[in-house]
Amino acid sequence: MKNLFKKTKSFLSTLFYVVVTLFFLGIFVGSLSFIYFARDLPRPEEFVSRTVSRPTRIYDRTGEHLLYTMHGEERRELTNIENIPDHLIYALLAAEDSNYYDHFGIDMEGIGRSILVNLRERNLSAGGSTISQQLVRSALLTHEKTFMRKVREMILTIELERRHGKDEILEFYFNQIPFGHNVYGIETAAQSFFGKSVSDLTVSESAILVAMIKSPSALSPYGDNLNALIGRRDYVIRRMNQLGSLSDEQMEEALKEEPEFSRFRNYLRAPHFVLQVKQQLEETYGSEFLNQRGLKIYTTLDYEFQRKAENIADLVAEQNRSRFNANNMAIVIVDPNTGEILSMVGSADYYGEKYPDDCVPGKDCLFDPYTNVTLRGRQPGSAFKPIVYAEAFKNGYSGNTVVIDERTNFGTTANPYIPRNYDGKFRGTVTLRESLAQSLNVPSVKVLDEMAGLPQSINFAERLGITTFTENPYHYGLSLVLGGGEIKLLELTSAYGVFATGGLRNPPASILKIEDSTGNVLTEKKSTPRRVLETSVAREITDILSDNEARSPMFGSNSLLHFEDHNVAVKTGSTQNFRDGWAVGYTSNIVVGVWAGNNNNESMRNAPGLSVAGPAWRVLINESIKN
Repeated sequence: MKNLFKKTKSFLSTLFYVVVTLFFLGIFVGSLSFIYFARDLPRPEEFVSRTVSRPTRIYDRTGEHLLYTMHGEERRELTNIENIPDHLIYALLAAEDSNYYDHFGIDMEGIGRSILVNLRERNLSAGGSTISQQLVRSALLTHEKTFMRKVREMILTIELERRHGKDEILEFYFNQIPFGHNVYGIETAAQSFFGKSVSDLTVSESAILVAMIKSPSALSPYGDNLNALIGRRDYVIRRMNQLGSLSDEQMEEALKEEPEFSRFRNYLRAPHFVLQVKQQLEETYGSEFLNQRGLKIYTTLDYEFQRKAENIADLVAEQNRSRFNANNMAIVIVDPNTGEILSMVGSADYYGEKYPDDCVPGKDCLFDPYTNVTLRGRQPGSAFKPIVYAEAFKNGYSGNTVVIDERTNFGTTANPYIPRNYDGKFRGTVTLRESLAQSLNVPSVKVLDEMAGLPQSINFAERLGITTFTENPYHYGLSLVLGGGEIKLLELTSAYGVFATGGLRNPPASILKIEDSTGNVLTEKKSTPRRVLETSVAREITDILSDNEARSPMFGSNSLLHFEDHNVAVKTGSTQNFRDGWAVGYTSNIVVGVWAGNNNNESMRNAPGLSVAGPAWRVLINESIKN
């Protein structure tokens, strides 16, 4: 009996030592494993840098309207947990991890459920991953379904939870999560799919974004599985109700809400303006630097004015299309006192929402929405005349100088050049004021030939900022005063700004300020006006272009160009065979330039600049006067 007792005692003693040894060995091995697997977990600041790209953002002049985000392959806008509405957080927990605030990173109950599902289905489809595990897997690991990867994931998750608070992990998660279409992070997703900040999302919209997490590509709102996405949304909303984060009434309201998805156009507001700013930035900084360094670009754009200009361009171009076969329109609005571009509409209907797909853009198109006509050379017609008259006035002539309006051959017998006035009539003796105000062609050719001079007029145009006269001056001939040389709408509009300022030129500018990611100012616009014209000459041009009485014999006393109680100077232009229609005019603090026509240079139907460009010009000038 004693021997049996001794044997039993010896066995239990041995067993105890074995168990203790195995226990401490397990702790030792586990500790080594933990240290081994946790060694790759980055420090907090490193974790943020791994999950964050810092795109450059382009804003309007106020900084309130985001126009475009420059990024690499990932589009990501960061947000803070304070900006994320509670119902979005509840939606995420309901769909992905309802026990999030009750576990240490590993949900044992969820793992148990997943094991049962995997045994029943005989595969590893159900993982029972928590939000913290998903974050670790997304940021640090691969998605391969192996035992070792799962062990490493669990260890890294425990260490993540030890180092960071629950809300901090949620913020990491919301900024890391992919939504397809190269969209990363909840703020970017809100802007991309709904055109609003994450803080403004409704319950339904929040549930939709959470629903997409399961399979961003398959549940894209732009694919063929919209019904599946809405079904998943409804599941998330009902799950929120079950967990007590939504009342029955709130649930029903969210289920009834019809989602309004944005086009991806929200990434490109004021498209033609933004694209020329982007090109300017890339030439200065390089695209790689811009995609990574998180600059803030504050542009000169007045976003409210831009929206009005875009709407007017779309509306008038649509009307012109049926009336005049004028299919496109471009608009530039400039502050003459600073040179700042307040609005740039390179074409009507950039996103092709109104015009039928009747051609391939760039290939013989009447309407090409992607070409920025404000930066393309087009013949300006009579809109160029004020520059020639200004050169003549510099030489001592004035609005009271007389000239004979009569049939004149400015060429030779063998090679005649006999211009005609728009109405085919000749008026005899006229003043230069009457000639310019009524846009008479024959007297204007005489002004260029006898008073201003062709080389001198081209040189003056270049001093005003016209860059398109690259040929020998005599290449253009006397027809230059009638618009025979191509000019960019932006440059001509800016040139008229010299008249508005009394002779001071402020070059066109599109960027006010550039800041780095920490708010340090890298560069800031400084106004550097340069006198290029005598004040008296500029004022005389303005006086003539705003003289309604002088222009009435040609345009009528109550035309689109006349403002009863305001001093507004303006000149229209039409080219041969009505290929281009222009209206460029100004007050003391704004210049508006409008072009109308067809991208492929096809003629419009009996469409002078007053008819096709004048209506849009008048509305925009009127808007500036009201403001």
